[in-house]
This record gives sequence, structure tokens and C-alpha cells, in this order.
Amino acid sequence: MEIEASNKFIAEEHEKPWNTSTEEIKELGKEKIESLKEEIEEIENLISERQSLSKSIFLEAEKVKMEINNFLAETHVAVDGNRDKVALKQKQVEISELQLNEKINCWQDIAKLKQELRECKKELAGRQGRMEMLGKILEE
Repeated sequence: MEIEASNKFIAEEHEKPWNTSTEEIKELGKEKIESLKEEIEEIENLISERQSLSKSIFLEAEKVKMEINNFLAETHVAVDGNRDKVALKQKQVEISELQLNEKINCWQDIAKLKQELRECKKELAGRQGRMEMLGKILEE
């Protein structure tokens, strides 16, 4: 008796017509698609900003190194000043290390952002494909 009642319930559920139009169904996925498009744009902006920041840091470090070189060229340091000269040269080396680290960090950051970008684009393409397929099915 219970099995017959549950089968009847299931049959009634399958017989109910869908009360949704094609436009309503398209709206269901549109919000997520728009969200993914915004996320993609944001990631692209982050990549651009990270590249710009890295370039700025690198140029600023070059400027400091040039100032040290100019100072060393302008001042003829006596034998006693060799210690100061060595210290300034060491600063140049440290700045060069900073530049190298910045290049590496920038590359790593951008690689991560590009990976995230690829994933978002893949998800967007999948969702758009499913929406098109659903639209075609509903038109038939």
C-alpha cells in the first residue's frame, strides 16, 4: 500500500508541467556569468597593477643605485674612507638582490593570478556553453 502511494506521488511529480519560460531560465545563470566576467576583469587588473608595481620598484632601486654611483664618483675618498666606499658598494649589491627578489616575486604572483584567470575563464566558458545548450533544448 505504501509503495503504491509513493509511486503515485512520484508519477504526479513527473506529470507537473514546467511553468518557466526560456527567459526565466536564462536569468538563472546570467547572474553567475556576470559575476565570473567581473572576477576575470578584476584578475586582469591585478596582473596589470602587479606588473606596474614591480616596474616601479625596479626603477626606484635603479635610481638609488645610480645615486650611490654618482656620490662615489663625485667624492674622491681617501684611504681612510675605503670602509665607507665598501659599505656603499655593499648597499648597491643589496639593492640588486632586492631587484632580483622582486622580479622573482612578481613572476610568482603573476603566475598565480594567471592560473586563477584560466580557471575563471574555463568556468565561464563552461557555464556559457551550458546556458546555450539549455536554451536550444528549451526552444525545441
